Amino acid sequence: MNKKRVLIVDDEPDICELLEITLGRMGLDSNSALNFTDGISLINNERFDLCLTDMKLPDGDGIQLVEYCQQNKPDLPIAVITAHGNMESAVRALKAGAFDFVSKPLDINVLRNLVNSAIKLPDSSEPTVQPDQPEKPHTTSKLLGTSEPMEALKQKIHKLSRSQAPVFIHGESGSGKELAARMIHNDGPRKEAKFVPVNCGAIPAELMESEFFGHKKGSFTGAHHDKEGLFQIANGGTLFLDEVAELPLHMQVKLLRAIQEKAIRPIGGNQETTVDVRILSASHKNLAELVEKAQFRQDLYYRINVIELEIPSLRERISDIPLLAKALLQKLSKKLGIDGPKLSPSALDALLAYSYPGNVRELENILERAIALAENNTIVREDLSLSEHSAQTTSTPTTTPSPVVSNKQSISEMEKANIMKALDDARWNKTAAAKLLGLTRRQLLYRLEKLNID
Repeated sequence: MNKKRVLIVDDEPDICELLEITLGRMGLDSNSALNFTDGISLINNERFDLCLTDMKLPDGDGIQLVEYCQQNKPDLPIAVITAHGNMESAVRALKAGAFDFVSKPLDINVLRNLVNSAIKLPDSSEPTVQPDQPEKPHTTSKLLGTSEPMEALKQKIHKLSRSQAPVFIHGESGSGKELAARMIHNDGPRKEAKFVPVNCGAIPAELMESEFFGHKKGSFTGAHHDKEGLFQIANGGTLFLDEVAELPLHMQVKLLRAIQEKAIRPIGGNQETTVDVRILSASHKNLAELVEKAQFRQDLYYRINVIELEIPSLRERISDIPLLAKALLQKLSKKLGIDGPKLSPSALDALLAYSYPGNVRELENILERAIALAENNTIVREDLSLSEHSAQTTSTPTTTPSPVVSNKQSISEMEKANIMKALDDARWNKTAAAKLLGLTRRQLLYRLEKLNID
């Protein structure tokens, strides 16, 4: 098997020598160019698995090299070497398509992690799933759909999986933000490591620092043993910060530092620990508006929103509903241990006419209720219990009575139906749904977990 080859483009011979020694100890071959022109010549005439380039070159800069390769050698990952603390240059490089960045003075551990990730990328830039390949209806592990918005989304996800740039995923509640994040992780070089999702709105403020960064035994009352934080658990993999807008301001400062320095310090710890984590984040809220209102730090927004991925609502891809409904019915039937019911033409027409304020998650909950009401293994329009006011158009949440519940249902089933109705009326805004139910947000989250409502 041929050794992996790395191209170094830097006008400082000492840096080139240091990198060559480091790469040699990793079992990699390397070649160096002292300027932009020579670097382009080598890229065009030889095969490399990674390019490490300084930001400033005598006859050009690293961004130009990144842009050249994006156009001419899209399979070649490029990492940019930036001046210490110059995050603006790093972000510019990532936006241009750089695989990742490393700052001077070079941290050898950070460099090794970067190189190891880059050389794991597959040679081909073709997506794992081609557009003309049929979807597999028996699985919901990937975003299902063949509509134009979904095909464009899948192509962008594949492209993002070949980078280490932070991605901010924006979309309505229930649209599939976490699923998109998992696909970015699973299609990339970190797929063998952990994908660690965390709902930032579900962690009590007083426990956040310990949850994210861990703590040492005896560092505070109740700290009876050392505990790893989420960054340590995700080391080598991906940390997905769902509902990142819910982070309090004091935690945003600490999170920003951890992302920029690629290191964390556990509570009670004396030393920082280097961590190699890709950050993906998501929210249904508009972070730019929160920044303007001083409710979200601009510097953190700038750091996590290097690339934005917009998830289309279900209303924007109605043609995917038949495929989604079939897959979800199979999933639910398998979970319940029953033969999958069929959708009648009238039921499918009703699903196609509905506005889905809760998106795919709401569709799944509608079908789960319908399975319980269906007779003769066929779901008809009435089994869907769709709110008339939500068909064809989206309206504001309302406190209409909960749907009629069969006398055969248990108390827990009635509670679940009431919670589902409140969530639907609140368009899956958990804070608003909790108010409709007369609960605190934390009480609602507890009940959702207890009743296995995703």
